[in-house]
Amino acid sequence: MKSTDQVPSKGTSTFRKFLNWFILIAFLSVSGIVYAKYYFVFGDGVKSGVLNFAVKKGNIFKTYEGKLIQDGIRTPQAGTGLTSNEFEFSIEDQAIYDSLSRNSGKYIELHYKEYHGVLPWRGNTRYIVDEIIAIREASTSRF
Repeated sequence: MKSTDQVPSKGTSTFRKFLNWFILIAFLSVSGIVYAKYYFVFGDGVKSGVLNFAVKKGNIFKTYEGKLIQDGIRTPQAGTGLTSNEFEFSIEDQAIYDSLSRNSGKYIELHYKEYHGVLPWRGNTRYIVDEIIAIREASTSRF
């Protein structure tokens, strides 16, 4: 009688273990890199200035975007003239977007989180506003 059960050779078993460990380590490494790039909060802080706009836009993913014009001036490159400081940000929460869209042109303080990467359903920027700290009328005399 012939036996249909064959014992795998030791070389095949060792290779299979190596392959399983390699796949597990590769999966965990890729998962860690994706987490660090797109979900780990790299920094957070507060920016303030006059709200230029808050809009909902996008071709596939409709996201909330905004721009804050900050006090002060800067020169992006030597000899190019003076420009204003602009802070472009994305908004995840519709309630924050609704509040900002009603207060365009006012002086606003925003709390944001900064990520290393951009996800298309989260917004167009690495900066995600998660809280409005203060809203007040913009001062007309700046200088």
